[in-house]
Amino acid sequence: MVSALRWLALEVKHLDRASAFYREQLALDTVRESESEVVLSAGETDLVLRRPSAIPRGGLHTHYALSIPASEYDDWYDRLAESFDLDEHSFGSARSLYFYDTEGNCVELGESDGEEAGVHGMFEVVLEVEELARAESFYTDLGLEIVDQGSERRRTRLAADEFALELWEPHLGLADARGGVHVDLGVGVEDPDAALDAVVGSVRSVERLDDGIRVRDPDGHFVTFVEG
Repeated sequence: MVSALRWLALEVKHLDRASAFYREQLALDTVRESESEVVLSAGETDLVLRRPSAIPRGGLHTHYALSIPASEYDDWYDRLAESFDLDEHSFGSARSLYFYDTEGNCVELGESDGEEAGVHGMFEVVLEVEELARAESFYTDLGLEIVDQGSERRRTRLAADEFALELWEPHLGLADARGGVHVDLGVGVEDPDAALDAVVGSVRSVERLDDGIRVRDPDGHFVTFVEG
């Protein structure tokens, strides 16, 4: 039912400082900006930086992952190592490097098979949840598939067509990352009303917007169902 990740919103205290970080360090292009938010492009996913002036606020200390071509990985590592204390991990043959933005979000850059230069997508977002079983039920009802579960850490990985969602009960992960709280996500679905019907019994709120249906999941995260 869920296919693509349309946006991830992060709460920032200093919009100028946070947007400069992503423009200068990760070379993300600006989609639009206002006094309250800046929207940057990470491939087909928008990264939204938002002042805490309205609801939804955007996520705090959110761990998420961006795709870069494998051919550029070493160059990214060398350049970022000049300014950041990088933490590197391998997942099979793919390498990822971790570092922190100005707001305490743990950013991961992971190798991908894509040939497009620079950051060309967002492939993972981590949500903090109170109870794994309850959160798993909510997101599997939306069609995400459980593909991995932690043996040493209380986490579950679910996959959609084009991205993964990790659910973590409170703990520190790789690079001391934490799952985000009150995260705001936009996801592409074939039929927003059908997506709502699948989870309506467990949502905390429902709001119909011009471009979709926004619900609040059992842990307080906002998820907006956008057609397509």
